[in-house]
Amino acid sequence: MTEKKVFIIIGVVVVLLVGTSAVILGSSPVPTKITTSQNASIATANTSYDWGYIQYNSPKAIKGFKIKNNGTESLKIGKVKTSCSCTTAQVIIGNNKSPLFSMHGGSNWVGEVKPGKEASLEIIFDQTFHGPSGIGPFERYITIETNDASKPKLEFYLKGIVVKS
Repeated sequence: MTEKKVFIIIGVVVVLLVGTSAVILGSSPVPTKITTSQNASIATANTSYDWGYIQYNSPKAIKGFKIKNNGTESLKIGKVKTSCSCTTAQVIIGNNKSPLFSMHGGSNWVGEVKPGKEASLEIIFDQTFHGPSGIGPFERYITIETNDASKPKLEFYLKGIVVKS
């Protein structure tokens, strides 16, 4: 094979690799930036919960937190993340549900809660996710970002003890 053909083949392979990388990287969801506002105001009665004892063989544990917008502008909620893959979270606004969020992956989803209205943050803990080695006490955190200038990031804390039946 001539030297010229080798350089052409190498050039074509490099272009294909660069193009494929750009497509793969470009298809990853990039979280949307949430701009804070003095007129959005998030309120929640509590941000922590103790499930107590959870039987290993029982259904997944679920806890909902009410989130209210006490502001005069729409409250934006996004960038929801959990501290472990065994825990997922979902925001429910009216009849609309967000995707399920977990520890991994980004999302460009942003929900809007109108002034005076409420949303729900639903946390789902799968106590069997870690198998028998997951028996015992646990703590999980869920973070959300908002456009409330006084609370741009809010953290929810849940704990419990997984027990074998």
